Formats: sequence, structure tokens, C-alpha cells
Amino acid sequence: MSKRAEKIFEQIIFASRWVQAPLYFGLIVGGILYAYKFTVELIHLCQTINEISESALMLGVLTLVDITMVANLLVMVIIGGYSTFVSRIDIENHEDKPDWLQKVDAGTLKVKLAGSLVGVSGIHLLQTFINIKNHQQEHVMWQVIIHVVFLFSSVMLAYSEKILHEKHHS
Repeated sequence: MSKRAEKIFEQIIFASRWVQAPLYFGLIVGGILYAYKFTVELIHLCQTINEISESALMLGVLTLVDITMVANLLVMVIIGGYSTFVSRIDIENHEDKPDWLQKVDAGTLKVKLAGSLVGVSGIHLLQTFINIKNHQQEHVMWQVIIHVVFLFSSVMLAYSEKILHEKHHS
């Protein structure tokens, strides 16, 4: 009786991974919203190109880059997270299968996400530097500190993953 109860409990625990599926669907909706925001920003840039300054254009283009980087981050989390934690995605023979997907595990996904966050933070910092006259010195200082913390954390995470992979393969 106890072995049967244990087996049922283990099946419930394993099936609980499907609780995450709606979360990944929500991230897909978030990606659609980002695509909409990208389109709105691009149309706005096209409509105002003759009236805006070069720095305003650069800020607008950086906003497009920022949105794209966040969308890339979402794709990595959706595809990588779902295939790592919920269920394998059967795309072995698909011609558009991303190369990074075959090498992804939880650690690799964390490093890729950290790198993406550093990129997004860098874009925000660049936007601040371009438009620095509209920002308080303390605000800029905190953005630099946060970016450096993201960068340091990302490097340390990558280094720790490297050490773990070396130990695992030894």
C-alpha cells in the first residue's frame, strides 16, 4: 500500500510541471504585446522622421533595439524554459530549429538570460547617456551601479557554470 501511494505521489509531482504551461503562454502574450509596442514605435519614428533630431532618432532606434532584446529574452525563456522544465519540444528535424536550443540546460539558460539582462541594461544606460541633460546625476549613478552589478553577476554566473561543467565532464 505504501509503495502504491508513493508511486501515485511521484506521478502527481512529475505532472505538476504542467502548472508552468500557462505561465509560458502568458509570456507568449507578453511577446505579442512587445511586438505591438515595437510596431507602434516604428510607425511613430517613420511619421516624425522629418521633425525629430538625430539624437531623438537614435533614442527611438535604441528603444527598438531594447524591445527586440527583451523579445529575444522572452523567446529564450519560453522555448528554453518550456523544453527544460515542462516537456521536450519535438523539432529535431525542423529546418528552423535554433542552434542554441540543442545546447540548453537550466544553467546555460541562466547564463543566456543574465547576458541578455546585461544587454538590456546597457541599452538603457546608453539611452540615459545620450539624453543625459534630462537626468539627475544620482539617477545616472544608480543606473551605472545597477549595470555593473548585472555585469558582475553575469560574469560570475558564467564562471560558476563553466566550473560546474568542467567538474561534470571530468
